[in-house]
Amino acid sequence: MTATRILVLNSGSSSVKYQLLDMRDDARLAVGLVERIGEETSRLKHTPLTEGGRAREQNRAIADHDEALKAVAEELARDGLGLDSPELAAIGHRVVHGGQLFTQPTVIDGAVLGEVERLIPVAPLHNPANLTGIRTAMSLRPDLPQVAVFDTAFHTTMPESAARYAIDVATADEHRIRRYGFHGTSHAYVSRRTAELLGRRPEEVNVIVLHLGNGASASAVRGGVCVDTSMGLTPLEGLVMGTRSGDVDPAVIFHLMRVGKMSADEIDVLLNKKSGLTGLCGDNDMREIRRRIDEGDEAARLAFEIYVHRLKKYIGAYYAVLGRVDAVAFTAGVGENAAPVREAAVAGLQELGLAVDGELNAVRSDEPRIVSPEHARVAVAVVPTDEELEIARQTYALVANRAGEHHD
Repeated sequence: MTATRILVLNSGSSSVKYQLLDMRDDARLAVGLVERIGEETSRLKHTPLTEGGRAREQNRAIADHDEALKAVAEELARDGLGLDSPELAAIGHRVVHGGQLFTQPTVIDGAVLGEVERLIPVAPLHNPANLTGIRTAMSLRPDLPQVAVFDTAFHTTMPESAARYAIDVATADEHRIRRYGFHGTSHAYVSRRTAELLGRRPEEVNVIVLHLGNGASASAVRGGVCVDTSMGLTPLEGLVMGTRSGDVDPAVIFHLMRVGKMSADEIDVLLNKKSGLTGLCGDNDMREIRRRIDEGDEAARLAFEIYVHRLKKYIGAYYAVLGRVDAVAFTAGVGENAAPVREAAVAGLQELGLAVDGELNAVRSDEPRIVSPEHARVAVAVVPTDEELEIARQTYALVANRAGEHHD
């Protein structure tokens, strides 16, 4: 295949993140972000990463995703990297929810669009925006393969015993209620990079991956295959997050309806937007929470302790699920940068072979690294995630494979 560039698009409800990569050497050629789409104060920040490239910014009203992607195409064209380039092999799209059907990256056609649309009720915030981005990109380059890479795909390997909720089977099936899990591209990338860090093949390694950003999820990965994950039907379940509650007794919802006279929509906002660290102490930035703890702030201290307590429970649970653990890998904004979170999460787990080396853990780096003592039974790793690279690799592998098949 002569065309080796992949444009990765991540279309959110009011934003588009993008990266252009050359898959010959995984080099990034340009990165950018359009935010506040639909507002008067929209912003497009574009950074060409070729020699001498400087960031450019536009601040103007950008009405919709269609206009946003056209603006992105213009910025890329200014650097000689336009969407009409013969070197562009495909466009890879992050799609949050693929249900049970999509277990692999998939070339997008009418049937795929229809299924992603049918999944909107279980991903009302994300799938509509993903669809808009796809349709706009298809209109700009109808001749180019467009590939969907699903957040849920990596988790479709979970056994039914992990994926099923213990509710009436007919009701669950009718409404597609099961554990889907999210952050799958990150969990896939990080579990594989962790194996590389240990000098072993993914098939030989059992890893607990902790993706800790504003959204947070844990996964148990046995031999490169996901066998359990903390997020469920939606990204609300599991760990304490920036604004999401994570696990709560479902009866809390009925209680708030009956006693608090709250509507379903109000409870939805409460659990998704006004809970987690924000609900506990008014801040969802871990740096700010640590600063407040240092100043003796009790609310911040308790929020941190609740966050870590939940994290520890999942490490223990997934240790039990896997039976043998070779590494615990921390990733995403908090996982990569908050040394106190890593230290607190494994504190007291020496009997499980888990510990961090204080000096190694305190080092800041963009490189994957091990922060546990030299002879620890279980490696504690910090592995920066790269979801865009993972999407680009999966997209390129798929289109290169198809090109090879057609060539044969």
